[in-house]
Amino acid sequence: MLAWLESTQFSAWTRGESIWGWPFALTVHAFGTAIVIGYIFIINLRLLGFFRTIPFSSLNRLFTFIWIAFVFQFLSGFMLWMTKPSRYVTDGAFLAKFSLVIVGIGVTLYFYDTVKREAASWEAAGGVSSRGVKFVAATFLVWCSVLVAGRLTAYLGSLYTG
Repeated sequence: MLAWLESTQFSAWTRGESIWGWPFALTVHAFGTAIVIGYIFIINLRLLGFFRTIPFSSLNRLFTFIWIAFVFQFLSGFMLWMTKPSRYVTDGAFLAKFSLVIVGIGVTLYFYDTVKREAASWEAAGGVSSRGVKFVAATFLVWCSVLVAGRLTAYLGSLYTG
């Protein structure tokens, strides 16, 4: 199955038969990463007391953009992955990054649910509960780790050697 994926015309196009395949997939992936992590950081900073003019209840609208960016991340990530799937499934650095992404999605889903449920009470209280602050710490840690692991995949893994 992996060999078949790697030998498809689409994989060859992405891998480099076209000057547009790899740059397109990588650009979409980079912008998706920027949107996901950037918006999560904006939400987190608001929960830590920055951007006080933004009501807690309006933060839910930012999650829509995060979910859309996740879709683009998945699609562009799959495009990149299918260029050499047999190498990706055995690369420790990539597997670490991918595991962190899965954890990040889980934490973000739970974080979204928490913001949705507790935003009104945070507004009434004038601040975020300790539970909300814990999610800020968890999401900062996980998504910073995803970002670093993603960059290190190119340097510590075996994807781009010989």
